[in-house]
Amino acid sequence: MAIGKRDSERQEELFVPTVDLARSPGHIFYERLNEVLAKADFDRVVEELCEQLYAKRGRPGIAPGIYFRMLLIGYFEGIDSDRGIAWRCSDSLSVRSFLGLPLTAKTPDHSSLTRIRQRLTPEVHEAVFRFVLQVLSDHDLLDADSIGVDGTTLEANAALKSIVRRKGGDSYKEYLKKLAKEMGIEEPTQEDLSKLDRKRKKKGSNADWEHPQDPDAHITKMKNGSTHMAYKSEHGVDLGSGAIVAVTLHPGTKGDTSTVYETMLDTCKNLADLGKEDMPKFVADKGYHSNETMKFMEETELESYFAEPNRGKRNWEGKEIEKKGTLANRARIQSDEGKALMRLRAEKAERSFAHCLETDRFASHSELLTYRSLAAA
Repeated sequence: MAIGKRDSERQEELFVPTVDLARSPGHIFYERLNEVLAKADFDRVVEELCEQLYAKRGRPGIAPGIYFRMLLIGYFEGIDSDRGIAWRCSDSLSVRSFLGLPLTAKTPDHSSLTRIRQRLTPEVHEAVFRFVLQVLSDHDLLDADSIGVDGTTLEANAALKSIVRRKGGDSYKEYLKKLAKEMGIEEPTQEDLSKLDRKRKKKGSNADWEHPQDPDAHITKMKNGSTHMAYKSEHGVDLGSGAIVAVTLHPGTKGDTSTVYETMLDTCKNLADLGKEDMPKFVADKGYHSNETMKFMEETELESYFAEPNRGKRNWEGKEIEKKGTLANRARIQSDEGKALMRLRAEKAERSFAHCLETDRFASHSELLTYRSLAAA
């Protein structure tokens, strides 16, 4: 066989018949996923959920089925921007086939994708999330015997330098200038402001400051020691299948022991809606262990497998329920079953945050929920 040569100076055809265009062999994963979505009547369901938020007249927008599929592509392929998703959809024949677009149709651009996301409410995303859970349940992909709970802080697309005072609306620099004038510095320089700012205590209090475009984001110290505007996302993950059963969103400054209740209750509600009668076992790391959580688990008769930090000798006077819950939890986590569940939690519960942490691209609670609502698929 002779070596082939690339002809860079060949004359391109003026017209190319559609039947002569290159065909993609397809992607087995996307083809199988489309079969599952088609069987569940995914497009009709999401169109009904989104119809009230679309205008009755005007230029046709992105079909909801295509919109959610584009988000799935971003999730599955680790694409960190709307521009990247739009480019991937226009560049790949197999992805175009997954979207259901003919070769003659133009794929949605990034600006249209962003506008649709902003238009759809969190309630719509939650409804899609519950529908995806139902599809998983119908395919026997939810064991729902044990649920791993974990959370992480995610940097918001909001700059610290843009924060304003909750009272008055002054920017950070304007507020520093007022402080400088009160100290007798009539025309403070940038150096004066920086020196003044270094000496101030509790200067990043969320009680005093907010971001004008994203009030849900809080000033938060991240795990790497840096400070950013951030959220906290917490997941309830089925340790049998790895499917995400519940998603809750909180300000970035909320601690694990104050957010875990909502996640567990949402998990129980979602499983009950799917017809699961038995409540699952909840598995979490030591950050979720406290007297209050142990009391809650004991009173609600939920079975806990929470790793227990070493607190030394305890004083249980007047805390009989907390003691009973703590000792029962301790016995469970020291059993062979408890150790196995802890390993599963580390393997599957933390995996659900991989895309969020790698791309770090979420601009709002609504956008974050969009991705999490489809992660289980």
